[in-house]
Amino acid sequence: MSPPVVRLLVVGLAGGAFSGLLGVGGGAVIVPLLMALAWMDARHATATSLASIAIIAVWGVASYAALGNVDWLLAMVVGIPALAGTLIGVRLRARVSTQVIARAFAVLLLASAIALVVAH
Repeated sequence: MSPPVVRLLVVGLAGGAFSGLLGVGGGAVIVPLLMALAWMDARHATATSLASIAIIAVWGVASYAALGNVDWLLAMVVGIPALAGTLIGVRLRARVSTQVIARAFAVLLLASAIALVVAH
């Protein structure tokens, strides 16, 4: 059974808003929303999120670049190793259960939230 289109539109709107506002959206917003609202398992939600992030990232980068806010050298220093990290993550995902991934992701989100509160 496919999720209602309205739910997917809400996921996209929330992911885009958080991406533009905070630089997050895919893993932190879209994946949990796809799991909750679109009834996807973690593996499919992650893959779908990554596909949507490609669209979101192009638009977001263009918007921030137009304002002169992109440090292209630092973006390459972070982005190029991230490509290798993505390959590692995809291979690990194939070997680890969805339940373990979901729990590990929840712990990561909680740790990130605590770090943000403590730092600010």
